[in-house]
Amino acid sequence: MRSLTIRPRVRPGRGPARLLLALLLASALACLPVRGQGVPEPRREQLLNGLRVLIVHRPADPNLLFKLRLHSGAAFDLEGREGMMSLLAAVMFDEEDFRFVEEDLGGRLEVAVDYDAVNVTVSAPAREFERVLGLLRAGLTNPQLTAETVKRLRDERAARLAAEPESASAVADRAAAARLLSPHPYARVTAGTPASLARVQFADLHLARERFIHPNNTTLVVFGGVEPKAVMRSLRQSLGGWRKGDRLVPATFRRPEAPDPRTLVVNHSGGYEVRLAVAGLARTDRDRAAADLLAPLAAELWRAAPAAGLNGAGVSVKHESYRDGGLFRLGASVGSAAEAAAALASAREVLRRLAAQPVTREQLEAARRAVAADWERRATGDAGAADAWLDAHTYDSAAVSGTEARKALAALTPAEVQRVAARLFQHAPAAAVAVGDAVSLRTELARAGGVEVLGEQAEKAGAPPPPPAPSAKDAPKQPAIQLKRPR
Repeated sequence: MRSLTIRPRVRPGRGPARLLLALLLASALACLPVRGQGVPEPRREQLLNGLRVLIVHRPADPNLLFKLRLHSGAAFDLEGREGMMSLLAAVMFDEEDFRFVEEDLGGRLEVAVDYDAVNVTVSAPAREFERVLGLLRAGLTNPQLTAETVKRLRDERAARLAAEPESASAVADRAAAARLLSPHPYARVTAGTPASLARVQFADLHLARERFIHPNNTTLVVFGGVEPKAVMRSLRQSLGGWRKGDRLVPATFRRPEAPDPRTLVVNHSGGYEVRLAVAGLARTDRDRAAADLLAPLAAELWRAAPAAGLNGAGVSVKHESYRDGGLFRLGASVGSAAEAAAALASAREVLRRLAAQPVTREQLEAARRAVAADWERRATGDAGAADAWLDAHTYDSAAVSGTEARKALAALTPAEVQRVAARLFQHAPAAAVAVGDAVSLRTELARAGGVEVLGEQAEKAGAPPPPPAPSAKDAPKQPAIQLKRPR
């Protein structure tokens, strides 16, 4: 593959044409719809207890779509108890609820937990509106939260996770996040691990319910053929008595420590994977669009670098943004330890080049099209429109997804992209991870710098396993320090 240069070139006589093309593309991007085509702005209501409701009425629509979001997610898992919020969501809506929606209502129920929120999606025929509302009311106001239920669900989830071996790719992603962001919650696994789930107790879930499951921490979006007045009347009857929270728990956490500069080697028999990660930007950061755009730019440059040896390899570069920060991660599947060492060295060089030199107009426009297409795919249809409105409530900003974000993407120039690349990559410590045969990886990677093999030091020292994490009641209070963002 031909190597791409990032030195800008302008051929005689073509500068004005390229400028006109760039202006036309920027205008088109700014005008792209940010929500599903044909989805009008919702009617916005709020119950006295603080529950925010958005309604899109379609008189001829025989179906309903509910999207409910609790604006507190897995970032609030207690330390050492990863998967706590996911387990709480499983208590609220269990397997019996899934069967009820599918078999009795002829619909679909989905529950997803990420770092920032718990998302519940229900689709069903419009005639089943009251029964769907009853399901939501039961899960929110009267979940089956008993010690027996918690133990059963916890043990089932832990056994299921233990029975599913992690792929080399999943191991690499988890190790890179932990290496870079620990002890911040974004370094943890939202679903938890068998060991962390075993520590979750009934008291932990009871505390989480009291802290987070409140109407003033929730937004509900309703699409379909039910009159808005009827929707609000039923909501007041069903959820009007749901107790409002005394206060909302702020998202403040311990900041990450500087990552170990050595490359972490994780022994795994499922193939070779490499990761290079630096801290990313929050969803509300003004430079988030540029950081998103740097992902396809870095991917293309990394693939094209002859020294990387990535022709035909699986390359993935992502910028993941959350409420209080994020993660910019380069990842690739390679065929050997030597290729892993070459790929990591090339990945570091790509980040240095992006921070030091502007990209070409052609590279910028190609990356802009890729990001715009990805944003548009996520915003398609009713579900995409609902997610955009819910994001505005989760992050207290309409700029996280919508016209303002599109305008920011369309306005980016090579110089502006370079400025953000310098902000992200120039002085930021990086976490490097290589997964595969530990013996050969250590040999190859030691030629380029320091190496740490996961678990090796503990084995040599005969260190005992860490003690179980203290309970929420006995755990010492940690200072509320927000995650520092790259500057």
